[in-house]
Amino acid sequence: MNISVKDLREKDCACDALILPVIEAGAKQYDHLGRSFEQAIKKAFSKKFSGKKNELFLVPAPDGLKAEWILLAGLGKKEEVTAEGLRQAGGRSAAYLRDNGMSKAALSSKVISSFKLSPSLFAEGALLSLYSYSRYKKETNGKTLGSLVVLSKPSKALTQELDWADTMASAVSFAKDLINTPSNDMTPSHLAKAALSLRSRKLSVSVLERRDAQRLGMGAYLAVAKGSHEPPKFVVLQYKGGSKAPLVLVGKSITFDSGGISLKPAEGMEKMKYDMAGGAAVLGVMKAVSEAALPINLIGVLPATENLPGGSATKPGDIVKAVGGKTVEIVNTDAEGRLVVADAIGYAKRFKPRAVVDIATLTGACSIALGGEVIAMMGNDKGLLDTLKRCGDNVYERVWEMPLFEEYKEYVKSDIADIKNTGGRTGSLVTSAYFLKEFAGDVPWVHLDIAGTAWVERERPYIPKGASGVGVRLLSQFVRELA
Repeated sequence: MNISVKDLREKDCACDALILPVIEAGAKQYDHLGRSFEQAIKKAFSKKFSGKKNELFLVPAPDGLKAEWILLAGLGKKEEVTAEGLRQAGGRSAAYLRDNGMSKAALSSKVISSFKLSPSLFAEGALLSLYSYSRYKKETNGKTLGSLVVLSKPSKALTQELDWADTMASAVSFAKDLINTPSNDMTPSHLAKAALSLRSRKLSVSVLERRDAQRLGMGAYLAVAKGSHEPPKFVVLQYKGGSKAPLVLVGKSITFDSGGISLKPAEGMEKMKYDMAGGAAVLGVMKAVSEAALPINLIGVLPATENLPGGSATKPGDIVKAVGGKTVEIVNTDAEGRLVVADAIGYAKRFKPRAVVDIATLTGACSIALGGEVIAMMGNDKGLLDTLKRCGDNVYERVWEMPLFEEYKEYVKSDIADIKNTGGRTGSLVTSAYFLKEFAGDVPWVHLDIAGTAWVERERPYIPKGASGVGVRLLSQFVRELA
């Protein structure tokens, strides 16, 4: 969808639909548009519409307006209007107009500006809501909302905000496409090709093969790859836009997770294509940062492989040596994510990073603890944790900090190796992170568990069903702040 800004009055904008955000019980917000329009709005408010949050009402445009239709978009009560509310209103509005065959829309910014909020928030929600995945469908409805004109005085700030919203939507869509692609077409090799497609003057991409990982001592990562015929691909992206030590983002990239020898239940296993959502999020962030030319050095690390059973697969009870020499007893082969991420964190240390943030669909326990609403967050640096929380609140990809008490070390203590890859069901959300903490060491580090948020089962105001693309906007905002 193309977004532009025009300094036009609402009545002078020719379009299929003019979107008017309204607060609850606010019939007089647009009385400047004329008596016939005022009467039409009052009639809508009195009978079928009250302006509640995410409520929509479409009415024919009265005489005197160049628009064909008017879409009233409810924002809720005056005291409840928020940035996230605007995103949701934008998402609901855009999807509704698209589904009703409209291609040209305009947005009045009058009410939005009265709350000292930016119309870019509405536009961001609109852009995100229009995502669809139809690669494998022979027939599609072909409906699209092609343009949105923001009715406002142009300014450099607004242009930059709208450009960032467009960049975010593009990056999220890129990540979603990768996650939604089934594992037969999204192997580690395919994921590596997706990373290579992002190369630019400032963004280089290298792919380490199995022999490279063996030479580097990535025994934990390679243990996960042993059961698959698909070759593992350890992908490293380096964006050079600044002068300081780099920030490293590690994304779990298991392109299909059967659980290995510790086989998962059959029900729901088809969704395990989404186990590379962390890696896809990192690629989305790298895409956004590169396109926005942010002044920062950023590295993305994707330890990509499949986790399958087979004659050569790692067995429960096997012991492997990770980067740095720490030995790991693999108690459960379905606790594979922490193995690949551990070696990725170990590899990241060679860059002498200012910080490492990993993002992973790591534990089913995350969904049990926090449902599908919040990202679990743990780490060893309070400054990083606080910044990520603020960024999460800002973009509404919220995080919730969990503890990493020293007592959890006992849960992953092995009798025959330096550490074991799971402490069992009790406390498994935090013990998985504590396992990673042992490999982060003194490097400032944060772990984000997105197992509960990376896939949505029901459509949300600006997140269609399927892959959510969670983490792209959160980490992009985080990188933007650090830059």
